[in-house]
Amino acid sequence: MDTVNYAISATSLSEQVYLSLKKQILKGSLAPGHRLIVLELAKQYEVSQAPVREALERLKQEGLIVGKANKGSVVSEITQDEIRDIYELRQLIEGYALRQTMLALNESDIDYLQQILNEMRTAVDNNDAYLLVELDMKFHGHFYKRSGNALFLQIWDGIKTKIMRFISVTNQDHSGYSIPDSHAELLGIIKSGNIDEAEEKLIRGLDFYKQYTS
Repeated sequence: MDTVNYAISATSLSEQVYLSLKKQILKGSLAPGHRLIVLELAKQYEVSQAPVREALERLKQEGLIVGKANKGSVVSEITQDEIRDIYELRQLIEGYALRQTMLALNESDIDYLQQILNEMRTAVDNNDAYLLVELDMKFHGHFYKRSGNALFLQIWDGIKTKIMRFISVTNQDHSGYSIPDSHAELLGIIKSGNIDEAEEKLIRGLDFYKQYTS
């Protein structure tokens, strides 16, 4: 059971409840349709109802939970249509974001991506699937940040939570090192400076979603 300390400020309490619930949803521990009852959560986390309500509101804003008549808050569904739409969007803009990043690539970018890759392998060694997916988002998110297109970054910030849910659910069907190995291959191409090959590798890698939405 997760608990939080009464001595912590109300904002920190809300943050801890929010992060705990978010992690459980993204890991699939709280399945779609699961009811989140304020009173029960307040008892579980040993806090008042106010921080719980604040945490639930943040989760609603991110689309991780929804309000249901006569049920209160429940974990939202993630549909095949949503995943298809998100990955089709990624294939349209992420390749371009990568191209723009590579045009402005410097040693600091390479070091940053290499560090993420190293942390991915450590996450696999530690059997930390949640951290692995978080690192996956950091790796790809860097292309949006460095693309120079603020709208691309806004789009990424709006879809990455749903991508994390999808990957967390489906990653169990893949070998443990599939994510680090695929990113190592992409990073190797990026280091070579071959922009066309890097874009093709990236887009081809995003095709894996199709086996879950066909």
